[in-house]
Amino acid sequence: MQQAGPRLAGLALAVTLSACAQAPQDGAGAAGPHHTKTGFRNNYIAQVDKPFGDFLRWRYQAWRDDLPPPPRQATPVAAPELARLQSNAAAYRSGNAGRGVPSVTWIGHATALVQADGLSVLTDPIFSERASPLGFLGPRRAQPPGIALEQLPPVDAVLISHNHYDHLDLDSLARLNERSNGATLFLVPLGNGRLLRGQGIRNVVELDWWEKHNLRGVEFQLTPLQHWSARGVGDRNQALWGGWAVFAPDLHWFFAGDSGYSRDFADIGTRVASRVGERGFDLALLPIGAYEPRWFMREQHVNPSEAVQAHRDLGARQSLGIHWGTFELTDEPLDQPPRALAAARAQAGLADDEFFLLAIGQTRWLAPRNRPASIRPDARP
Repeated sequence: MQQAGPRLAGLALAVTLSACAQAPQDGAGAAGPHHTKTGFRNNYIAQVDKPFGDFLRWRYQAWRDDLPPPPRQATPVAAPELARLQSNAAAYRSGNAGRGVPSVTWIGHATALVQADGLSVLTDPIFSERASPLGFLGPRRAQPPGIALEQLPPVDAVLISHNHYDHLDLDSLARLNERSNGATLFLVPLGNGRLLRGQGIRNVVELDWWEKHNLRGVEFQLTPLQHWSARGVGDRNQALWGGWAVFAPDLHWFFAGDSGYSRDFADIGTRVASRVGERGFDLALLPIGAYEPRWFMREQHVNPSEAVQAHRDLGARQSLGIHWGTFELTDEPLDQPPRALAAARAQAGLADDEFFLLAIGQTRWLAPRNRPASIRPDARP
């Protein structure tokens, strides 16, 4: 069996995060069916709310069965294309967005850098060693970030999906804000702005589900997803969560930080199809890890098979699997999600390129949707 110390540390952190809610704070109780007097709720189930006894049962079973097992192989890592990413950002920022090439780079967990139509955007950035409120406890990185924060090109916007510690890392956000002298825009769901403002971050926009914000011609829209929020005792579901639909002229893309499978994905796909035609999202960033045991995780985290269905519901041309291989959060080994995704993809009849994976640090260069097909994805900016 593994040593008891890390197990107890993980249990202590998880107990903190599973605490029940008290009085509502920012955003809760306002108009809207997902607003209630005690916080926010989901569309198709009221709450992801397992009894505390179920949580203890899960942690006991994981301890008893020595879960998760160690991975058979390390998460793949690639040397980042730093010069090309910087050049691409410069091409976009030159005032002629048509000189840049859309791209996505997996930095690790749910953190990705997406470059499209003039903007470099980070999703759920976490560059810290641990996903925890404490620097000495909690899930520790299995691999360093694929790009160090200091090596990133200028970041125009940061998208936050929800406030769990592996998705909203205040230290990383404060460093990004300082690095840009406050120029980076932080887009967050309702109720999360106070966390950032408490770190001295002022360039913050909070959105409710389906609300939009435009930045230099690129539209960002917060969408419903099935999840929950909490950062400690007494704040469960007091801040909103969601996904992000981003509409740039050369790339339509979607980011889901965490979500259980629900009809929300089909709702999003329907809205996008009715708005932009059959060709909706060019790319979706979908979680494929942290899903075992299913009896405990099903409502809050999709497994790879459900991620494939979400890909189809969204009408995405391609999807990238994220949220795996970085932090040991649940009972499956870190290297299981890619194998499970391959099986789910084959069963669904999808080509490998339709739902692909990247090594940490690796970039996929994408075909611009608004330029001639003769422009190859690997064309250099």
